[in-house]
Amino acid sequence: MSADLTPVETRAQDADFVAECSMTGLEDRLPLVWPLPPDVPPSPKNAYRSHYVYPGGDALEDPEAWDYLSDFEVVLYLVDFEPLRPVLAQRLGWTSAKGQKPFDPVSFFLLLGWQITNGWSRAETLRQLRHPRNADLAQCFGFEDDDVPTEGGVRHWLTTLGENAISDETVLLGDEDAEEPIEVAVQLLNQLIAQSVMLLVENGFLNREAWKEAFVCPDGMLHHAASRKRCSAVDESCYQPPSPDDSRPCPAQEKDRQGCDCDTIACAEVCQYATPWDTEARFVWYTGSNQPQHSPNRSTDEDQQDSKRGKGVYGYRSLPLQIPDPHRRFSIILADDFLPANAREENPAAALLAQLPDLYPSLEVDAVAGDAGFGYDLFLSVTYTILEARRVVDQRSHPTDDDKSLWPVRGYDDKGRPVCPYGYSFTANGFDADRQRHKWFCGQACLDDKEPLVFVEDMPYPPQECPHADPDAHPYGKIVNIGEHFADGSIRLVRDIPVDTLAWKRIYHRARNAVEGRNAAFEQWGLKRLPVYGAPRGRATIFLADVWLNLTTLARLVREATAATGST
Repeated sequence: MSADLTPVETRAQDADFVAECSMTGLEDRLPLVWPLPPDVPPSPKNAYRSHYVYPGGDALEDPEAWDYLSDFEVVLYLVDFEPLRPVLAQRLGWTSAKGQKPFDPVSFFLLLGWQITNGWSRAETLRQLRHPRNADLAQCFGFEDDDVPTEGGVRHWLTTLGENAISDETVLLGDEDAEEPIEVAVQLLNQLIAQSVMLLVENGFLNREAWKEAFVCPDGMLHHAASRKRCSAVDESCYQPPSPDDSRPCPAQEKDRQGCDCDTIACAEVCQYATPWDTEARFVWYTGSNQPQHSPNRSTDEDQQDSKRGKGVYGYRSLPLQIPDPHRRFSIILADDFLPANAREENPAAALLAQLPDLYPSLEVDAVAGDAGFGYDLFLSVTYTILEARRVVDQRSHPTDDDKSLWPVRGYDDKGRPVCPYGYSFTANGFDADRQRHKWFCGQACLDDKEPLVFVEDMPYPPQECPHADPDAHPYGKIVNIGEHFADGSIRLVRDIPVDTLAWKRIYHRARNAVEGRNAAFEQWGLKRLPVYGAPRGRATIFLADVWLNLTTLARLVREATAATGST
């Protein structure tokens, strides 16, 4: 693959991609039917105020239509969404036919996809829906005549979807016998994302190798809340009513700031400086740097290192898990989570990794890449034990790493490379995937007049008492196999590919680059600041945006493959 080719040019030269993903290649499979899981019960509702029916794909047969149809509109004609109806009914918590006649949930799903991909407000979306020029789209959504949702109806639908998105089930991480095992709630809307992914996988859009030797990468994205920050120290206590005996505790005053005494009528229910429409929003200071600790570009001026460069974000954090296709040079979203902006990422990300075998039974993960924020024991252990994947995660530094005299004692340097008791570093000899361990050997470097990585005090060089120095008995010197952790039980610096090698950089950068496409699309769609109030609506909006990013990626790929055939 030429480095000079753009991703679009690379895909155009992929004969299999063009043959399988163009309109000619898809002809016998159209429409692409939304994959319905076998355990989803039918919708309990017997009638709807709107009714979605697949509109057919005739519009795509006109070559000129591709010039004016958006990716969203292409999706409407490629995919039959009828099987999605019972899935959405389940996610909305519908259990009975009683109550008012609702709109078809597929109609709402399509309407919100239209809104998200155009970056519109609710009011603008409904205005566009009523405009005569969009009558054909309203009909595609399933709306009839002038019977369309109100702003309150859209708000209620999003709220209901978001409130029912968190399961009572949790993912249990770490030691089950621990006093406080780590539990992470299951996000049920990941089922929608998984179904959109399988639509691409089952129809050949993703290269087989990308699915069977997958690289996956989590990376958080901050979203400003719709509410504007008034106090950066707001936490849960600011929303609790004060007791008759004690005033409401002020987290700002605990940080030696002026804060609020909460002793006026304005603070009767919640602190007047809180944001009651975004009670789960929190403040975080984001430096905007993923620069590793050992980067040559880091300043040696401690005052400059500690300076408050960056920006503050008051709101939420999404945590998508993405998979790149390095051959066809695009990526899709596998799963997501939605958290307060100041939440730690490593445990929720570990929970997403742990759910992958259930969400995607056919997925085979080869490596997990991530920045140093994921370099904690639990995340690294889940990657190794549950996914049986290689860990390509930036390393977290620790003050002990700077003391080179400790390296021969603990048995490894600051990059996780084994070091012998005499201070010589080991050479990598490859990763054994069957045994899940990396083999290292010393190569009897001490006999080749090489300088040790670390000189051990009072040690004569070359060492005279090394038991592995006999070339006949030990032709490769000392051999060390490293699996889940080092001999001392530490896992922090264990990596299954030597750090900063070409192999490491190839996997790391391919996986890490996957996150940039989502960030750019979400910024274009206006999702850096959430257009809705409250965590339930924010959660529903972000998960729906993930689904629609996967679907519009599908449409874009069909458009490119079809163009490569000369049919448009």
